[in-house]
Amino acid sequence: MIRLFVGVYPPEPACAHLAAMVAGLHLGRAQSVGVNVRLAPRERWHLTMAFLGDVDPARLPDTLDALGRAVAGWREAASAGGRNGHAPRLRLAGGGRFGRGRFTIMWAGIGGDVAVLGELARSVRRQLKRARLPFDDKPFRPHLTLARPSGRLTPAEVAADLAALRGYQGPFWTVQELRLVRSHLGPNPVHEQLARFELG
Repeated sequence: MIRLFVGVYPPEPACAHLAAMVAGLHLGRAQSVGVNVRLAPRERWHLTMAFLGDVDPARLPDTLDALGRAVAGWREAASAGGRNGHAPRLRLAGGGRFGRGRFTIMWAGIGGDVAVLGELARSVRRQLKRARLPFDDKPFRPHLTLARPSGRLTPAEVAADLAALRGYQGPFWTVQELRLVRSHLGPNPVHEQLARFELG
């Protein structure tokens, strides 16, 4: 089995801007002195459009076909709606947390054409369902996972970082593509990009 997800990766300037901000947080300062706050490396920063989980490798061609249809269908629907199939223009903005204590996950939020991004996610999930491929059908809530500090920051430090994240506004960028990614788990997870689907 192979572990798959469909993601959008922010461009380097957007990641660099966020990274500079994170470096000034308790998260970043702790990481810089060797505290393992499980800060996700920039090369893995992404927005998950659909999480498929474990998929039989024999179904990879079906997955690729479903994603190609999803992008084509989204373009067609967007054009019919008068938007000429324009790609979402986004920015990394705001932030929050999932969980508490050692289960805390800190994330950066998304601003801009979030509704358009949601339409794209729905198109992806619709085609995965049509192809009878597995995926997590939880409501789409776009975010970029930053860290899992696991109690290595004090509650006051976490609260201060969250307050700073909530006020964050990164530069705008346009989504150029979807990526099908294989996730290799382990102490140092790796994202292997299997295919790209251009939105333009």
